[in-house]
Amino acid sequence: MASIRDAGGNTIAGAAAMPAGVGIALYLAALVLFASFDAAVKHLVTVYPAPFLNVMRYLSVATIAVGLVLRHGLPRLSATPAKGLLLLRGLMLGTVGTCFMTALIWMPLSEATAIYFTSPLIVVALSPWLLRERIGARQWSAVALGCAGMLLIVRPGGSLPWLGTALMAISAVSYALFQVLTRKLSGRVPSHVQYGYTALVCLIVTALPAPFFLPDPWPDARDWAAIVLLGVTNGLGQILLIAAFRRVPASTLAPFNYCQLLMAVAYSTFVFARPPDMLAMSGMALIVAAGLSLATARGPAALDGAR
Repeated sequence: MASIRDAGGNTIAGAAAMPAGVGIALYLAALVLFASFDAAVKHLVTVYPAPFLNVMRYLSVATIAVGLVLRHGLPRLSATPAKGLLLLRGLMLGTVGTCFMTALIWMPLSEATAIYFTSPLIVVALSPWLLRERIGARQWSAVALGCAGMLLIVRPGGSLPWLGTALMAISAVSYALFQVLTRKLSGRVPSHVQYGYTALVCLIVTALPAPFFLPDPWPDARDWAAIVLLGVTNGLGQILLIAAFRRVPASTLAPFNYCQLLMAVAYSTFVFARPPDMLAMSGMALIVAAGLSLATARGPAALDGAR
């Protein structure tokens, strides 16, 4: 029985060997839903406050978490070790979602997603200090390559707004710290408990500012349906991600992560009429190359697509 990771990056028990094609198909379907979720958010933040939409999203995540915790037993949630790390992990993911969603008010979807995908490189850069892991020359080369790609995207004199860029940088760093904390908790806390804590903290963190950013006017019936569908899309993506990781090892799925970036470029180009320029495309290519280098080397970091 293989060791694999769920939508929160947690190690969970795998099922017996199954055809890899099923897991890969589930994983790609999850990435389609996450890319579609981001595109829908990009549209909705032009109409409704980002904090309001964000708390609606984490309501769906919390609903899934409640189901997982109840299925495995509620007492484990209150009698678990490393509560401080669990709370910090949830705070990091809440920061990721808040910064990413707010950045989309100003940022093109493709460039925002590309910056987010530097997270695995940041994990590698932090690993010697926070995880006491030895990093080889190939991994450091991948980090340098990804940094070069990042500079091409956010280059001085470019058209990207500084506030949106800064928020995306915070989102990427926060997600890297989330992954580091996940590794520290691996083997110490059951995956469903980690997921439950994370969902609860994210819901609380995003609910705190929401009353100060209520929509005016409130959504009509059609927009409420769209917002509910947004939560369902995110929740279904989480479920598909968990199902994929139960069938296929994370190392097999990691190279497919960057399909989400391709979908973000497609949405940005054909839906929002904001295609990335050639320099930005070159930067994205470098980030993808760096990430694939880490994935094929089975380094310490892998992005799971979930927020």
